[in-house]
Amino acid sequence: MSKRSKGLLLALPLVAVGALSACGGDDDGGSSGASGGEGVLSGVCPETISIQTDWFPESEHGALYEMVGDDYTVDTEKKIVSGTLIDSEGKDTGVTIEVRTGGPAIGFQPVSATMAADDSIVMGYAATDDQAFSNDEIPLLSVVAPLEINPQIIMWDPETYPNVKSIADLGKEGVTMNVFAGGTYLEVFKAEGVVSEDQIDPSYDGSPTRFISEGGKIAQQGFASAEPWQYKNEFAEWGKDVAFELIHDAGFEIYAAALAIRQADKDELSDCLKLFVPIVQQAAIDFINDPARTNKIIIDAVEKYADFWVYGEGVAAYSVETQKKLGLVGNGPDKTLGNFDFDRANKVLQQMKDAGLDVAADLKAEDIYTNEFINPDIGL
Repeated sequence: MSKRSKGLLLALPLVAVGALSACGGDDDGGSSGASGGEGVLSGVCPETISIQTDWFPESEHGALYEMVGDDYTVDTEKKIVSGTLIDSEGKDTGVTIEVRTGGPAIGFQPVSATMAADDSIVMGYAATDDQAFSNDEIPLLSVVAPLEINPQIIMWDPETYPNVKSIADLGKEGVTMNVFAGGTYLEVFKAEGVVSEDQIDPSYDGSPTRFISEGGKIAQQGFASAEPWQYKNEFAEWGKDVAFELIHDAGFEIYAAALAIRQADKDELSDCLKLFVPIVQQAAIDFINDPARTNKIIIDAVEKYADFWVYGEGVAAYSVETQKKLGLVGNGPDKTLGNFDFDRANKVLQQMKDAGLDVAADLKAEDIYTNEFINPDIGL
């Protein structure tokens, strides 16, 4: 699997990245075209709303690609999908949207560092732990949460471990967990006694090879909305179910892919965000209810990028089904989609502080989240 998981960011290198500005692209996803310039966001928002993601296109990013019009283009060099930004009715909002690939496209550096180095990016994906670590140097303010629940999991073979029902059970059994190095959740779980240091093997490289070769004797990280389907349907050497628990359900309830702006840009973007954030909220709902068009855009972009990341119709459909089933996309503690629960976020921050992680003692949820631009009437 990918390095979509968030690492323990003890240092945030502000390495300059190449310009990721909009361009026509190498390949057309539909008919060529540009924003009409007379829509609801025209003259209020930047002419191009550039959004930096943390990985290749995938259905967990559905809310973003839902806003991309059929005139989209795919820049295979810079790995950017751009097109007219459309609303829920498919109307031109008067601006262009760019969805930028993360991961290797930005040198595997944090989205926050990329935003600090490239001011053409209007907003980017942010997780609670990343924002906490970077707040002193790169303060971000999250304005909407397309995902309510972090899709990240630890998975295991239910045949090898029939009595294991949770990550805590894996801890009690002493099962080795193969993970990417530096996951914040592991530092918290170790501090809370859920798992032990000697269980953590940080050598995971995203490949299924070791899990399969060891016959399921180890546990491994992944995404609830991807790996269970892939291991059963794509990896013939395994070809059966895996069991898993969400990191969220194990007790570390971060917001994993909120859309964040630079805190310094809030005043300048305020009028734009009042109009744009509700469009994002509705896009998340529209995607979950009818993902076909948007999943085609996601799959098309991945195919044209022709990188190591492979993403097809099967896993895309499973992702949407799982997002619904597990509430990965859903309302907050009320009837609103996309808003932030400050008590939940403050609990995460306190867990990080209690684990001895490098988080300012006085940092609170209100410093990194706002519901100011949320439309409370938009929900599933």
